[in-house]
Amino acid sequence: MGKRKTFWRQLLMLLAIIGPGIVTGSVDNDVGGITTYSVAGAKYGFHMLWALIPCGIVLFVVQEMNARMGLVTQKGLADLIRENAGVKVTFFIFIGLLVADLANTTTEFAGVAGSMQVFNISKYISVPLSGLAVWLLVVKGNYKFAERIFLIFSTFLLCYVVSAIMAKPDWAVVGRAVIHPEIVWKPDYIAMVVGLVGTTIAPWMQFYMQSAVIEKGLKFEDYKYTIIDVAVGCFLTILVAVFIMVSCASTLHVNHIQINEAKDAAMALRPLAGNLAGTIFALGLFVASIFSATILPVATAFYVCEAFGFEAGIDKHMGEAPQFYALFTGILLIGMAIILIPNAPLIQISVWSQVINGILLPVVLVCMLLLINKKEVMGKHVNGVVSNAVGWGMTAILTILSCYLVVSSCL
Repeated sequence: MGKRKTFWRQLLMLLAIIGPGIVTGSVDNDVGGITTYSVAGAKYGFHMLWALIPCGIVLFVVQEMNARMGLVTQKGLADLIRENAGVKVTFFIFIGLLVADLANTTTEFAGVAGSMQVFNISKYISVPLSGLAVWLLVVKGNYKFAERIFLIFSTFLLCYVVSAIMAKPDWAVVGRAVIHPEIVWKPDYIAMVVGLVGTTIAPWMQFYMQSAVIEKGLKFEDYKYTIIDVAVGCFLTILVAVFIMVSCASTLHVNHIQINEAKDAAMALRPLAGNLAGTIFALGLFVASIFSATILPVATAFYVCEAFGFEAGIDKHMGEAPQFYALFTGILLIGMAIILIPNAPLIQISVWSQVINGILLPVVLVCMLLLINKKEVMGKHVNGVVSNAVGWGMTAILTILSCYLVVSSCL
């Protein structure tokens, strides 16, 4: 009986703590991620599935370090960077992050518009209504309520599993592609691998994860449960990515249909896998877009305010954190306004947001690794030899890949 009581106590503790890891991982499957996975599946079939394994490992390593820093210091990454690097360095980093996240938020509302166009709903209806719903959720809700909605959004992304099953792939071929990958050493193929890795790690994610751990009120005693939360979030992220690629590979690739964005995949799936498969794919895109259009402005407003000493957080009222809510509202309005401009250059906006992310990512990762190795910051919980080897090696690889992404995007 004692063991059974301990099991149920630990399970209840885990259910109380989960949230930040799953939400952060799920938001990784935003419009940019879904588009990248869709294009990879349509263009290369199952041959890109192997790349999702290192993507998952990289995602887990980075998120674990963020969670550990948050639990130990009870401070957000932005706060730590300001304290250790100074205001000037912080200012330039966060100006870049703010510009990138404005472009990223615009891209998320482009996903809202595109997914609803599949159902013949004009962007002039879908975008304003979605923006209003996002604003009300954040301004009128609190962290506990918002997190429950975010977790529901996370489960909706599993609809891509249904879409992939309806495409009737050859699972034996899928398995062989993962276990025995056929890597093609051509520029386009390598560029797509870079895109897959790049879409997995975004600068803003590091700030959101650490801030979410703190806002939830978690302590270092909750570390083992938090790591389970992070691991589950990473697993679900990669699982959804796999099924998006399988869905497009088993329908679009075999029929030699090329696409440029996720909306194209939803439209093309209808005649190949049935109307329901295309509808489910579009629904997943809509949920992912709304999800990310909520998290991105919140995360941006949170870490910018944190970096410069302003009050921030969903649990605070508008009067307690006016700068936080003003910045959140401003990012939402600008992102929506750009999408509603006729013939807005959405592809260019998406490309340049990735370029800025690529430039900022190495800077953020280096700051993070320097901080997590400072005993004055982390005490006895600094990185070990293995964590440092993985962390610095990963940073070097991501820096090279990010430079490649920036150069190829500008050509």
